[in-house]
Amino acid sequence: MGLFILRRLGVMILTALCLTFIVFFLTNLHPNLEKLAKTQGEMRMSDEQVERWLANRGYDQPLPIKYGEWLGVWPSKIINTDDGRTYGRCIESGVEIADTPRYCGVLQGDWGTSTVFKDDVSSIIKTRLSLTGKLMFWVMVLMIPSALLIGVLAGMREGSRTDRTLSTLSIATTATPEYVSGVIFIALFAASASPLNQWLASMDWIEGRTLFKGTATSAMEKATFNNFFLPVLTISLYGMGYIARMTRASMAEVMTAQYIRTARLKGVSFPNIVVKHALRNALIAPFTVIMLQIPWLLNGVVIVETLFNYKGFGWVLVQAAGNNDFELLLGVSVVSVVVVLITQLISDIGYVYLNPRISVS
Repeated sequence: MGLFILRRLGVMILTALCLTFIVFFLTNLHPNLEKLAKTQGEMRMSDEQVERWLANRGYDQPLPIKYGEWLGVWPSKIINTDDGRTYGRCIESGVEIADTPRYCGVLQGDWGTSTVFKDDVSSIIKTRLSLTGKLMFWVMVLMIPSALLIGVLAGMREGSRTDRTLSTLSIATTATPEYVSGVIFIALFAASASPLNQWLASMDWIEGRTLFKGTATSAMEKATFNNFFLPVLTISLYGMGYIARMTRASMAEVMTAQYIRTARLKGVSFPNIVVKHALRNALIAPFTVIMLQIPWLLNGVVIVETLFNYKGFGWVLVQAAGNNDFELLLGVSVVSVVVVLITQLISDIGYVYLNPRISVS
């Protein structure tokens, strides 16, 4: 197991380098650099002024050198312009040039400065990642137990009325996009003019005019059931159906296995067969799907965060991409790649514990 983890860590590092280099290459295409120069400088800049602006800030260097500077394995170049200004990745205000470090990249903990938010990229990512992490936690708490319960109940008796009903419900939730279900939930539960809220208010069953809030902005400071349930429910329903369908298929396959038939012939009760014999083997395939939900939740909640005005990690990704904020976009990419690779490693390790017959050699 130890050698397996070490090999996977080596592959993870190589994969992370390749993926970040691809993102770095795409962000440093000349049209993007030209747009960055005009955004940070002046929109009416001529082509010569654009080239001068890029050269003064080191964007005209070969791509491998720029990537090495950003990564922190190549010394940062210090550029003195004709107007007496000095530019360089490692230069800080109030620090003498002689005292400026030569290496200041991601490996040194320097993720750069956001051109939009005017703050350290690492600080921005830390703040927004914690907000999305809070959202992910409550989504997992609601989504995983509910999906597994639905899948197990549907798969225990394949073809029954319960199976057909729960399978139809699972397909419906997965087929409904988040921006559709989110709008429906806002109209039903967060609009004071909705018949449901008017009826609940007339019965004095709710405080205020609505059952839930249609915005999760206040949940960034303090999450409550009132301001946080709708975005959690919107994301949970979309992922719940897929996990439930995978669990149902695995459970139905396991229930037809020979050892399950033997247990029935020996007189083992049906609940014990499900819990002690079938459930563990049936969870192998859904475990992979559950682990894949983590990177999806990290980057795939952009619509929900925008719909409910919750400024988390997905919202920052949109802002960075839409405003040519290269440093922030690269920082978000690094975090996304690391999260995906770590979840895949945990998934592979989990296979061994769920099914010891799986070899890691």
